[in-house]
Formats: sequence, C-alpha cells, structure tokens
Amino acid sequence: MLVMLGVALVVIGGIVMLLGRTGLPLGRLPGDVLYRGKNATFYFPLASSILISVVLSIVLFLMGRLKP
Repeated sequence: MLVMLGVALVVIGGIVMLLGRTGLPLGRLPGDVLYRGKNATFYFPLASSILISVVLSIVLFLMGRLKP
C-alpha cells in the first residue's frame, strides 16, 4: 500500500510539474501567500490548494455517480 501511495505521489508531482510548464498559473494565484524576508521565504499556496480540492471533489463525485 505504501508503494502504491509513493507511486501515486510521484505521478501527481509529475503532472503538477507539466502543468507548470504549460503556462497555467497553478501556484501563483492571487490567494497564494508568499512572504520573503531577509533570511527566509514562506510560501503557502492557499488558493491553489482550494482549487485543486474543488476539482478533485468534482471528479471523484462524478466517478462515484458513474459507478453502478
């Protein structure tokens, strides 16, 4: 089960990297928090996380409805 989870995370990471190269602003949306100090940088992709959550919820809901 852990191996399957690891493979899934690698695949998802690859998809996110490919989406970043297509010009989609995933990770750079207006609600994403970015703070750059002198010695540290803090980044929290709040809007991107919400968008991904909504899309995945819709996809999983539709998959559940299609399953007999």
